Amino acid sequence: MAGTDAERSDEDAGGGGRLRRRLGRNVWMLGLVSLLNDTASEMAAPLLPLFLTQSLGAGALAVGWIEGAADAASSLLKLLAGRASDRLGRHKPFLLAGYFLACGVRPLYAFTQHAGQVLAIRVTDRIGKGVRTSPRDALLARSVPPRRRGAAFGVHRGMDHAGAVLGPLLAAALLTFHSEDLRRLFLLTAVPGGIALLVLLFGVTEPPRPTGEAARRARAEDEAAEARRRPSPAVLAAGSEDAALVRFLLPLGLFTLGNASDAFLLLLAAGRGASFVQVALMWSALHVVRAATTLPGGLLADRFGARRVIAVGWLVYALVYTGFAFAPNRLAVVALFLFYGVYTGLTDAPERAFVSRLTARARQGTAFGWFHLTLGTLTLAASVLFGTLWQTFGPRTAFLTSAVLALVASGLLLRERAEDHHLMDGTAA
Repeated sequence: MAGTDAERSDEDAGGGGRLRRRLGRNVWMLGLVSLLNDTASEMAAPLLPLFLTQSLGAGALAVGWIEGAADAASSLLKLLAGRASDRLGRHKPFLLAGYFLACGVRPLYAFTQHAGQVLAIRVTDRIGKGVRTSPRDALLARSVPPRRRGAAFGVHRGMDHAGAVLGPLLAAALLTFHSEDLRRLFLLTAVPGGIALLVLLFGVTEPPRPTGEAARRARAEDEAAEARRRPSPAVLAAGSEDAALVRFLLPLGLFTLGNASDAFLLLLAAGRGASFVQVALMWSALHVVRAATTLPGGLLADRFGARRVIAVGWLVYALVYTGFAFAPNRLAVVALFLFYGVYTGLTDAPERAFVSRLTARARQGTAFGWFHLTLGTLTLAASVLFGTLWQTFGPRTAFLTSAVLALVASGLLLRERAEDHHLMDGTAA
């Protein structure tokens, strides 16, 4: 333990250059792929709700169905692809297939004439995400030692959010200086998407299977992970093999039920008078906050325990959504929209690091599959529920319902830690 602490102090003193070397090439190349892919995706994504409602005549409930169905469609594939990559022992082929599918269909938004076509393209895009996500997370986890996974996921998610900054900025620039035609903008998403595929093909390598001393260390890490995920006697009596993971997925599922698509936040802004360009700039600014807070969130998870950091992030979410429910004007919506990015920074990397620490190395693809399956299937229910509440009772009821669910989920997550004190959470006892 002393050696680990010394290494951490050494890393902290060494600054960013040492962090780059310690995390290795794969972390940065996977981050660059996500940056480029998200640049392409986020050129279109923040404008799709407005395109649906203003150009194609769809309503809030249709937006909820489209966004929810898109995430749900990818969820089962995240589990299946994670399991398949574990069995194959290789992850990169799944990444190539998933990114190729998403980058290939995204420009087709330019040719849509009704909401059903948008739904088909959005679902296909998310199927690509389903194929790649769990294998990518498993490859990333395999590329670094367990004590650096919070930092690795923080870097990756930070670069992912950096792409979500660049995408809307490019969209705003094109809409302002080139053409206000959204269909032309959708076509141009093919450029950063194609570059992302090239970086993935030539820049990312499959981590070699450990041998010798490295294999011994890997087995020790797996044994430590198994010890951390050892269930309580009550859970053992219930016969659950993955009790620790299940106990995390239950409050995560409750939180996700209130975590509807961010498209509704954009609809709220548009309802207060925001234009296409202003919405794109707001989306970019949100991801500036996300990119700036994701790595610190991962480092906090490594230092203080992922469970605590996640619970704080969910509390921030509850606070922000309560604010949205009572926001008096567009300025308040914009301020809350930016503060909302802090929630992502406190949960994005810590949730993934927590899943990796609850699971043995050989089964991480499957574990990430269950994690993403929980998120995706309940996101459909969350978006439909939110859209129904919005359309029936108004946005205030929808936002307050989500805030209450987040508050309860945070309490359940912390209660699990109190009742199951022997489960070690990250580096914190």
